[in-house]
Amino acid sequence: MALLEVENLRTYFHTRDGIVRAVDGVSFSLDNGETIGVVGESGSGKSVTFYSMLGLIPMPPGRIEGGSAKFDGQEILHAPGPVLQKIRGKRIGMIFQDPMTSLNPYLKISSQLIEPLQIHENMGKTEALKRAIAELERVGIADAAKRVHSYPHEFSGGMRQRVMIAMALITRPEILIADEPTTALDVTVQKQVMDLIRARQKELGTAVVLITHDLAVVSGFCDRVHVMYAGRFVESASSKELFTKPLHAYTKALQASIPAMQKKGEPLFTIPGAPPDLSTEIRGCAFAPRTENHDPAKCPPDRRPEYKEIAPGHWVQDCPCCVQL
Repeated sequence: MALLEVENLRTYFHTRDGIVRAVDGVSFSLDNGETIGVVGESGSGKSVTFYSMLGLIPMPPGRIEGGSAKFDGQEILHAPGPVLQKIRGKRIGMIFQDPMTSLNPYLKISSQLIEPLQIHENMGKTEALKRAIAELERVGIADAAKRVHSYPHEFSGGMRQRVMIAMALITRPEILIADEPTTALDVTVQKQVMDLIRARQKELGTAVVLITHDLAVVSGFCDRVHVMYAGRFVESASSKELFTKPLHAYTKALQASIPAMQKKGEPLFTIPGAPPDLSTEIRGCAFAPRTENHDPAKCPPDRRPEYKEIAPGHWVQDCPCCVQL
């Protein structure tokens, strides 16, 4: 049995401008110790998918319209607050996008690190502080016994990200959700952060979900990759197959957008157009208007493409306009 099983998750936001279908029928699973990547442009629904499972979206305007999410066999999508409280921060840890806004600027790092231990493990302050210092040392923060009493603004961006990793892993969770963990970091620090997550994963046996808009980040890091667009998965395969045999036009466009894939001296490739307005119901293929191969005659105008397994473990939306088998 998979550690995490999500079936047909749908999360909508009911706003004055209409119903925003942020997540519109997402299904996937995660095994013990596995690493999966969820990639796509900003606004595609990546973060909302996992915030929904952990009860972190504001309700209203957000609403779980349907679906199921089972963690270790237990339904958590509609679980009461006390049940989720025992899972969040203990068995499922999360690294949020921006450590500067995720860390409380009025509290010392020590207070924020020991809180999960005091809540979930009933640990005393002295013992919790020792563990917090040890965790900071593991994530590469020098002079941790002194720095643990600093405030977030006294750390650099890379160091704050290390603190967030330490906070997410301090309770030894079974799943770590890393939401854009390398955003706004320079290339050198990005690699250090990813290497750190991998090292801690091997040490603890934690399953990892990496959410990112950068397909290059998941290359060589994830076992499996899900490509998300307009609230749905458009393609899913093993990391190796997705990079060597991409089928969907959106996946190919994301790969072409990787700077390292460009020929020296040539303009960088950008995906034409913009993501669709999710407050308007989409009929037909959501990506078809942006693909260079757009042929209205081929694109089904009255239905969203179905998500089908076209090879063992390789799933893709069946739009004849965007997929070339």
